[in-house]
Amino acid sequence: MSLSGDAPGAASLDPRRYHESVKGERSEVALRAPVCFYLEVTNRCNLLCTTCPRTYEELEPAADMSWELFTSIVDQAPDLARAVLHGVGEPMLVANLPRMVRYLKDRGVYVLFNTNGTALSERNGRGLIDAGLDELRVSLDASNRESFKAIRGRDYFGRITRNVRAFRELQEREGHTAPRVSVWLTGLRETVEELPAFVKVAAEIGVKEVYLQRLVFFAEAAIGRAQPDQALFERLTEAEAAHLKQAEDLARSLGVTFSASGAASEPGLSLQGSGDNSPWSHCRRPWSLMYFTANGRALPCCIAPFSEHGYDNYTLGHAGQQSLAEIWNGRAYRDFRAALLSDNPPKACANCGLR
Repeated sequence: MSLSGDAPGAASLDPRRYHESVKGERSEVALRAPVCFYLEVTNRCNLLCTTCPRTYEELEPAADMSWELFTSIVDQAPDLARAVLHGVGEPMLVANLPRMVRYLKDRGVYVLFNTNGTALSERNGRGLIDAGLDELRVSLDASNRESFKAIRGRDYFGRITRNVRAFRELQEREGHTAPRVSVWLTGLRETVEELPAFVKVAAEIGVKEVYLQRLVFFAEAAIGRAQPDQALFERLTEAEAAHLKQAEDLARSLGVTFSASGAASEPGLSLQGSGDNSPWSHCRRPWSLMYFTANGRALPCCIAPFSEHGYDNYTLGHAGQQSLAEIWNGRAYRDFRAALLSDNPPKACANCGLR
């Protein structure tokens, strides 16, 4: 069974326009097929990041998404526009990753993923270039070895920066414009002063795009450094704002694009406080994307893994047991959407637009 029959042509739209188009069409039954898939190609990782839930507990049995599960999901969405190949694991640990990218690119899908960069060898880099990867986002999170080890749990800062520099030199030498490479830093109060140095590191390793991203945290289920008092957005101090301005000025002088908007990882999905005590009401995710874990569990969005301990409250189906069409407008998804449209949203959604 294919998703395309539920919403002819929906995924052919630009994602940002698509999200705008569903504003007036939200009901417990989705009228359009999802435009984007998050495919957690693995939940394994070689770091111990202090802002990631998998560092502190096993959310699901360790697994790489099987080729059969991957192709089954993709084949049910022939009009898919965008695929994000990451979740709570490190995608480049998966041997099949270039093959997965190529499978999606052969179907006209825009493909990207976040990586920690530890496995970005020349061989792996060439594999991704040859597969046609559109975008490679490197989560670096620090400007020096000491901060990196404190935040990400391993002493890999030098290795990652060498890998990224070598990859960018390879691209420049051979004239490859794709994938687009960017580096990302999670906004923490204890590292915001490193922003200018972070921009400088990016320029030194040949990366032309730098992003400061929101810290995902939940007050009642806080983990590691993902704590309310670490969040930056909507309440910058004067000193923090000065670091931000310095980073912006330095980036401009170095020819680096720097964004600190806090946008979500998908265009058009950034959530802002609504001012009406219902920040969840701006969410478009349950009408526009599907997230599948490495084991095939369907979750409502990329925030769900951080929201509570375990996935039981947020499981909307299983791709190994149901068709995507059965999941997309099945009872669990319909109930989730209905709750999100009400004054009593799912627990983790209630403050998502603020946090």
